[in-house]
Amino acid sequence: MGLPKVNRLKTPKEFRAVYQRGQLYKSEHLVLRVLWITNQTNPLKSTQFGISISQKISKKAVIRNRMKRQIKGAIRSLLPIIKPGARIVISVRRPFGECKYEHFLRELKQLLIKAKIIHGHKRKYFL
Repeated sequence: MGLPKVNRLKTPKEFRAVYQRGQLYKSEHLVLRVLWITNQTNPLKSTQFGISISQKISKKAVIRNRMKRQIKGAIRSLLPIIKPGARIVISVRRPFGECKYEHFLRELKQLLIKAKIIHGHKRKYFL
């Protein structure tokens, strides 16, 4: 099960905008690029996510798709506490030894706290 349609980045134009103008946050295995949309006429009602995994991580599409599914699951579990109004692209830097859901969830939480995207939670109380 993927993300809801309102929470997906769909077009290459949206991805390009995030890559060019977004703020960068890094952890050991993940890179988070965040672009806040502050358009008063048409504000975003939800946060949109895109996931990018290079072939450098793994030549096998099966492994890359498994990583995407696990990242999407981690995002889906965090959606209720995420602030609306941002476009986010998540990239994988280095391959995990074993791609496990808990690893993605922990690193994604840390990056979202660092980027101040998780609404109403302080770093020391959330982890």
